Amino acid sequence: MNYRLILRQLGLLVLVLSGLLLLIWGWSAIEYEFVEDRSLSTHIPILLSAAFGIAIAGIFLVVGKKPKDEQGTGSMGRREALLLVSTSWFVGAIVSAAPFLLWARMDAEKDHPFQSVINCFFEAMSGLTTTGATIVTDISTLPAPLLLWRSLIQWLGGLGIVVLFVAVLPSLGVGAKKLFRVEAPGPDPEGVRPHIRETARVLWMIYVGMTIVEIIAYRIAGMQWFDATCHSFTTLATGGFSTQNASLGYYNSRWIDIITIIFMVIAGANFGLYYAAFRGKLKNIWSDPEFRFYIVLLTGGSAIVIFSLLGSGQPLVSTTGAVESSSVGNTITQSVFTVVSQQSTTGFCTTDFDTWPFVAKAVLIMLMFVGGCAGSTGGGIKVIRIWVAFKVMLSELERAFRPNVVRPLKVGKAAIDPELKLATIAYVLGVVVLFTVGAGALMVLESGNPECDFTTAASASVATICTVGPGLAKVGATQNYEWFSDASKLLLCVLMAIGRLEVFAVLVLLTPRFWRSA
Repeated sequence: MNYRLILRQLGLLVLVLSGLLLLIWGWSAIEYEFVEDRSLSTHIPILLSAAFGIAIAGIFLVVGKKPKDEQGTGSMGRREALLLVSTSWFVGAIVSAAPFLLWARMDAEKDHPFQSVINCFFEAMSGLTTTGATIVTDISTLPAPLLLWRSLIQWLGGLGIVVLFVAVLPSLGVGAKKLFRVEAPGPDPEGVRPHIRETARVLWMIYVGMTIVEIIAYRIAGMQWFDATCHSFTTLATGGFSTQNASLGYYNSRWIDIITIIFMVIAGANFGLYYAAFRGKLKNIWSDPEFRFYIVLLTGGSAIVIFSLLGSGQPLVSTTGAVESSSVGNTITQSVFTVVSQQSTTGFCTTDFDTWPFVAKAVLIMLMFVGGCAGSTGGGIKVIRIWVAFKVMLSELERAFRPNVVRPLKVGKAAIDPELKLATIAYVLGVVVLFTVGAGALMVLESGNPECDFTTAASASVATICTVGPGLAKVGATQNYEWFSDASKLLLCVLMAIGRLEVFAVLVLLTPRFWRSA
């Protein structure tokens, strides 16, 4: 295992995060002291956090420095890539949590949730993994620089911090492709093949371009520039952190809802399709079977929820607590918004869907498990895996009464080889097992807490492992995760990391054979 190479790359990761903290510090200094002519107490905590990060980066870079007598640059094999990707999220979360903790210890009220180290780590991990689960009970207590940092770490986590490394740092050599394949969400992002650094650069260009377009769209719809920037960061990342306690329900704007729906759908699709479109292959988007199935699921799920709400006749309750109109137009908008938000694993909320009928909530939970497409910023099992698993099930069903028939299994025009079938079934089973274990563990850890019923524990487990954020009951659209014990929060952090890195990239570190010399 090439530990020096891993430490060097971790050092560069921390250095990038520290540099971004310095940029936020510079922005806040200019914005508040020179433009608005008022002081901002967040300056020192952010500056100290950046200094802390630079010190950590320096240690990693020095320890990981290649000896002078060592020839070559060192190679990154599969094991090094797995270890680097997994440790990147935990190290990144520690550095990202520093501004929250230092601000709370220096300037916030004594009972602020960020006074706890565990709470700060939870918020940072939730941000980097684009989960969107929060422990902040009152977001209005956070100063603007921390709100921007909170959104920015989700934006970075969206397409992957490690992918950013591959795009901007040439030092990984041939290991870059191995690293990208581990980090890029989904089985095998289409179009991401030989020239990995160029591919990563194009993906980030697309990502940045979409973010700019969404910022402008939000501003035209009535958001202020700051809110538009923060919400664009977290929409394209399918993260869901908001600058308002009531999430996007605060704005009560049909246009903002529609803009968000469009970009959540875009973010939940395979970015490899946009890469192909960038190269002139526009027809690849609709011809992709996974994308078509993704749209079918969103449309079908929305239709069921709409009819369920219209049939129940109950009023819609906004995340602000206000009772809204149950008109057909408003019901359609809120149903589609919530379905898209939950399946894309963004987690934005405009209505308290915990008050909805059972059928509607059941659809939302099922779509949370499905998640976005492979190669998207979304979480969940992924649409393509659900599609493959469904095909395998139908194939086995036919074999039960026609055992001699040999029919190739295909998704679109592509044949599914046995290795992919096995990997898909193993992954789906792994998520189900981890969801069950997570829910059971939460019930045990919170056995003395009357707030943690089965619905809460189960939905918290699926909402973190599928990186959605809001669940049902006490972790619903208008609730948060602050009331969990520290042990439960650490468990949920592990589930977030496992879900973001697609289960096996983290779990493999627990196997003794991984650490043995090859």
